[in-house]
Amino acid sequence: MLLEGEAWSRYFRDFRKAAFRLELHPIYAMPGEADEIRRFLAGEKPPEGYHYGWLDTVAAAQAAGKTMRRVRVVRQPLSDYIRYEFEWGFIYNVAAGEDIRVLDLTHRADPGLPDHDFWLFDESVVVRMLYRPDGTQIARELAEAPDVGAYLRYRDAALRDAVPFRGYRPG
Repeated sequence: MLLEGEAWSRYFRDFRKAAFRLELHPIYAMPGEADEIRRFLAGEKPPEGYHYGWLDTVAAAQAAGKTMRRVRVVRQPLSDYIRYEFEWGFIYNVAAGEDIRVLDLTHRADPGLPDHDFWLFDESVVVRMLYRPDGTQIARELAEAPDVGAYLRYRDAALRDAVPFRGYRPG
């Protein structure tokens, strides 16, 4: 089943304990980020009081005692998009309470990760995030009868060697 709008948003509101995201792509072509990426590439910093809706989602989850974690897989050199994501996103996400880790695979073998991004909610619900090679999102697909054990192994493999975002130093 494909998820959009409220059907998608409710997963971030209704999960009980933990949400985990695996990000694999070097670029995501999100229409709402185009202007910010242009500004980032021009050398601009985020404006004073910079805020976006995701921060409210993360803060609400943290206030309710829920955990939101993410592993961002990277390879050197970092793409412009990943550098933007770090400076205009992750710094703020972490401050809001999201536990973000970076797994740099530049000089190591892939630890057995899938070929697609995903969200794992409460260790039981899997949503596959599907993208074209250029980073354009195709769909968010609720996995029907997923092999949850495989997704738990993907999560654990990603977390095993990932470092906290604030401790990651490229190069």
